[in-house]
Parts: sequence; C-alpha cells; structure tokens
Amino acid sequence: MKKFRFALVAATAALFALPAMAGKIPLSQISSYFNSFTTAEGEFTQVNADGTISTGTMFMKRPGRVRFEYAPPDDALVMAGGGQVAVFDPKSNQPPEQYPLKRTPLNLILERNVDLSRAKMVVGHTSDGNTTTVMAQDPEHPEYGNIQLVFSDSPVQLRQWIITDDSGSATTVILGDLETGVQLSARMFNIVQETEARTGN
Repeated sequence: MKKFRFALVAATAALFALPAMAGKIPLSQISSYFNSFTTAEGEFTQVNADGTISTGTMFMKRPGRVRFEYAPPDDALVMAGGGQVAVFDPKSNQPPEQYPLKRTPLNLILERNVDLSRAKMVVGHTSDGNTTTVMAQDPEHPEYGNIQLVFSDSPVQLRQWIITDDSGSATTVILGDLETGVQLSARMFNIVQETEARTGN
C-alpha cells in the first residue's frame, strides 16, 4: 500500500539514450510545452523508494486530474480529481486513502497554466548534454517536497520525473512516448464514482 502512495507524493533510474543537444531547454519553452496540451496518455515504469518496480498506464487531464492504472500483479489505482488524490488498493476492503492534491509536487504540472518562471518555484535547472532537468517546488510550501522533471529536446518531451515527498522518500516515474490531445472522460477522474463502482454502492 505504501509504495502506491508515493506515485504522486514521491532510486533514480537510467534513462534510455537520447540525442545530444546544445544546452538546457529554457524554462519558458518547458512551460509552453505543458501548456500546449490538456490531455495525455502513455505507459510508465515506476521505481519505488524501496527499489521495487511497477508498470502501468498514465492518463492526464489538466487542470488537476491524473490517473495511474497499475498493471498486474499490483492492479492498484492512483487518481487525482476534485482537488484530492485517492489510492485504491485492490488487496484492501477499506475506502481509498485520500489526501489533498496540493500536498504533492506533481500538482505543479497539473495546473491550468504552468509557469515555471514564478519566483522560487524552480530551484534547479541543469543539462547533462543529453537531457534537461528542472527541479521545482511549491514556493509557498517547500516542505511538501519537490519534483525533478527530465526532458529531451527536438521536440521537447517529458521523459521522467522524480518526486521527493515531505518525508524524503523518492519515487521515479519513467515515461514512454506521451500521446497528447486524447479524449478522456471526466468519469476517469471522479473519485466518488470510482469508489462507488468498486464497493457496489
């Protein structure tokens, strides 16, 4: 159960080889990349804080909605909608664990208008010659943790993130190619309806 909690609120995995680029991607260009789409879908591999690995499919619908469907044997579901994050554990008969979306650094890229130029939001911006890494945090609540976003260039694409939560635990999510502009129903991000469907109420 615990490792799924960090899918949104929280080691590092190797990123496949990418073409070299001249320098780090400007923050304005990265912000424009996020703001160029509202929906996205793609496969992911998650390296948990304890070293275990999970896989699945991610669905994103900005603002404020994301859904992680974990493949067997996990069969778990983590979703955000209505300002909340819910963790559904198929091995438990308990209601989903919930907490505010604002308490996870992933909220920063789920905003309606992503603006990485906000004061004190970006605390790291580097390039290793192949990828650009941006470390961001909530400037009003740095104690919530941070997110490291890794991008490839030409074209700009989000390839990986590492979330370090308020306890210091880190979780890495490696993304496959994201398909943007996909049709996603509001039902996919409705925590109440998901809970009712799973409990039969």
